[in-house]
Amino acid sequence: MGSPIFADQIPDEDELFVERIRTAGAIVVGKTNTPEFGAGSHTFNPVFGLTRNPYDPSRSAGGSSGGAAAALACGFVPIADGSDLGGSLRNPASFCNVVGFRPSPGRVPSWPTDDPTQVLAVDGPMARTVADAALLLSVMAGPDPRVPIALPEPGASFAPPFAADDPDGVIAWAPDAGASMPVDPEVVQVLEGARSAVEGSGWRTEPGFPDLADARRVFLVERAAMYAALGPLLDAHPGQMKPTVVWNIEEGRRLTADDRNEAERLHAGIRSRMAAFFERFDLLVMPAAQVPPFPADLEYPTEVDGHPMETYLDWMECCWCITVTGSPAISVPCGFTPSGLPVGVQIIGRPGEDLRVLRAAHAFEAATGAGRRRPALAG
Repeated sequence: MGSPIFADQIPDEDELFVERIRTAGAIVVGKTNTPEFGAGSHTFNPVFGLTRNPYDPSRSAGGSSGGAAAALACGFVPIADGSDLGGSLRNPASFCNVVGFRPSPGRVPSWPTDDPTQVLAVDGPMARTVADAALLLSVMAGPDPRVPIALPEPGASFAPPFAADDPDGVIAWAPDAGASMPVDPEVVQVLEGARSAVEGSGWRTEPGFPDLADARRVFLVERAAMYAALGPLLDAHPGQMKPTVVWNIEEGRRLTADDRNEAERLHAGIRSRMAAFFERFDLLVMPAAQVPPFPADLEYPTEVDGHPMETYLDWMECCWCITVTGSPAISVPCGFTPSGLPVGVQIIGRPGEDLRVLRAAHAFEAATGAGRRRPALAG
């Protein structure tokens, strides 16, 4: 967990999806680095230090699965797993030019867990290619009777090779996230540069972005409620958690029943509007990160395109605004900035349509070829 509190902890059991990948023949070679308690999309902690970007070691590898993304980019491992609450699979994939897939909630059942019905945090695969990510998903996914939200399709449904996807669909193209949040102009430029390749493969693109105006309120409340569970640990170990984790816990402790009820009502509205959006469009394409990899000595970007960020979470809005929709979302290499920093694209589909998102990502990957460019540090 990247925490001094657990620096000497050795788990005494595997999580369900780890059991599954071991049974399928995977050799677990180790754990990769994360920020403390997975909080923040920049991987550093007082136990193992800072994870740097393989394409430019002066830059961040993202997070919270920054260690996994860097290991993939360098060729240390062929596949890796991670979890995603506010972008922890998608953001580091974008920063390190690899693939990170956030499946629909319930696609990869979480067990053991204290809350088998929560839908914000999910487990998922990372890899250097979409096919490799799908291969890992094929053994991570599948129903489990202990998890009520587990989806019924067997994991083998996602194993490559993929059947050809329908190229006649309509993609909502939003390189600037529909102007709903600040996005660095270099990121917008890279995404726009890939548009012709996508259209050349048969897809139609039109400007479009869903109404996610309430996503911030929903995400901050529901995330804080989850972090409140760490309250007893904070009480037992004062001064041993980083300030942003403490802030999350304290925000959660301040929540009232009215706060939770309002968040649930707003959450339902987002789901309804997203369903209406996907009646018009088949997929949504937008940035997987609002900025290119930032300097590693920063804790987080305090501004994006001249807009100040209120909290350490705000610069990750392009990912967590999608989290609350329940949609599957994948980050795929898209291209590079003029200084050679990776930029990923986020492809989002209807809840439950994980396979279609994977197929579209596979086609996008082939059309752009950006993922074939490896860093000088690659083994």
